[in-house]
Amino acid sequence: MSASPARVRALTARSAILSVLLGSHPAQAPAGWIVRVGAGLGLQESAVRAALTRMVAAGDLERGADATYRLSERLAERQRRQDRAISPDLRAWHGSWILAVVTVGATDSTDRAAFRETLRLARFGELREGVWCRPDNIAADLPEAARQRVDLFTGQPEEPAAVLAGRLFAPDRWASRARELLTALDDAETIGTRFEVAAAVVRHILDDPVLPPELLPKDWPGGVIRARYEVFRAEFQTYADELIETNLLRRSESDPR
Repeated sequence: MSASPARVRALTARSAILSVLLGSHPAQAPAGWIVRVGAGLGLQESAVRAALTRMVAAGDLERGADATYRLSERLAERQRRQDRAISPDLRAWHGSWILAVVTVGATDSTDRAAFRETLRLARFGELREGVWCRPDNIAADLPEAARQRVDLFTGQPEEPAAVLAGRLFAPDRWASRARELLTALDDAETIGTRFEVAAAVVRHILDDPVLPPELLPKDWPGGVIRARYEVFRAEFQTYADELIETNLLRRSESDPR
């Protein structure tokens, strides 16, 4: 598949499997379905089967007795976070900000990096080391283990809110990347290329700071890119279902019985 001008990651068997299952509800599928969908995206069947085996060994997937693969709990949580990102639960903003002050430090550099990533994925911006904040227009979506390491406060900054939001979250940069991805979706000529771009779209949506409208640049593309992803997800589900139906029909026609 040709590379997208929007600089998306090339499709691999592992990334394809993850993207398919993360976009499926429930997040499980038979091995044969996964393999045939992967082949339809241009991947070798042997590569998809090998990736399934490696992903079970790595704890990414769990294999049922009926050769059905499902996301591990760790990745099921990622799917829940992805679903919340695509359809965020917004509330009216009245100018307050949530402040998360770290009260339990990291045990080592690995723990520190993981904890920082947890705060970032919860859409907090780092004001200074150990102090994170965001506008109070969404719930503080922190896992319980992380919640026990911070104290939460609400208040209003002296710095103009739009300036602070720009400094912490760089919404103009996010919007620029979103427009690149939307253009790439328009330009993608094959289902495989659109699938690659759609995977990049999901990763970008996860990075959306979900700021109040009052703090967003003009022509904010957040709603547009979410809607476009939903359109592609429906397109891909139809494509995958038709692919399997065609495969079953061919097997039935070739069966000598």
